[in-house]
Amino acid sequence: MTSHVQQPSSRSAAVSLGRGLDLRSPVLLASGTVSYGEELNKLTNLGKIGGIVTKAISSEPRTGNPPQRIAETPCGMINAIGLANVGLERFVEEKIPFLEQLDTSVIVNIVGKSIDDYCRVIERLESCSCVRAYEINLSCPNVKGECMIMGVSRDATFEIISKLRTLTERHLMAKLTPNVTSISTIALAAEEAGADSVSLINTLVGMAVDHKKRKPLLANVTGGLSGPAIKPVALAKVWEVYNAVNIPVVGMGGISCFQDAMEFLVTGSSAIQIGTMNFIDPDIGETIANAIEEFFADPENPTIEEYTGSLIVGR
Repeated sequence: MTSHVQQPSSRSAAVSLGRGLDLRSPVLLASGTVSYGEELNKLTNLGKIGGIVTKAISSEPRTGNPPQRIAETPCGMINAIGLANVGLERFVEEKIPFLEQLDTSVIVNIVGKSIDDYCRVIERLESCSCVRAYEINLSCPNVKGECMIMGVSRDATFEIISKLRTLTERHLMAKLTPNVTSISTIALAAEEAGADSVSLINTLVGMAVDHKKRKPLLANVTGGLSGPAIKPVALAKVWEVYNAVNIPVVGMGGISCFQDAMEFLVTGSSAIQIGTMNFIDPDIGETIANAIEEFFADPENPTIEEYTGSLIVGR
């Protein structure tokens, strides 16, 4: 098994995911939990983390699913937002000026109804110099059809990443769903098509009901389950994919503290994304990033390059 990229950086917590995506910290904030960064920037220092992944952007504005769209569940939450967003043109006109001022890496999450939709977004964003990478959302579980169809098919994943690879020299990160028979098969297809990294896992398909009213809590009936409850599943999928591909893995799913983040790193994640916990503690990214930096600055601990993927299996 070769690279997974990550170049030596002595006692720093900085990591490289390849193709120009160099992060001062392995901590990223996940799409859908930080909007476009403006609100969170008032509550925490985004300059202390590796970067943010914006809310999903589509070629046209989307209102998303009707409410109720979010509900709490034991150890997590379930949502069916439906990829609501301002659309490509408003994003460029209204959000990019703010993102240009951030002292952190900006990764734009992209969705679409077709390959042409994805292409249209990337072609337009190529002129935005602050965008360091594109996270290609192949895996939203609460939108009927669309990106979910691509994310469960090896051939469709290969087709879309191959097409997008011809349009940009920027870093392409394929976001994968756990709601498949073999996530490593999809990851390999993304790698073969030219993806520079894979991020996983997106939310698990879930459902919550009110038995007294005999109704689902979400208008969409099912939605995406996230939060601490899904961490064991996420770790297993990260481990599976790490051992299948040679490109960096960006792990996510239930990370709520320093220990969780370290578990993802040792399991094979070159970087991690924090999602649901941003709603509970807006400072969580900075807190975890500071703790990771302190850990790897200690000469008695391994370097981040030595630690990543060093899980000891067997006797």
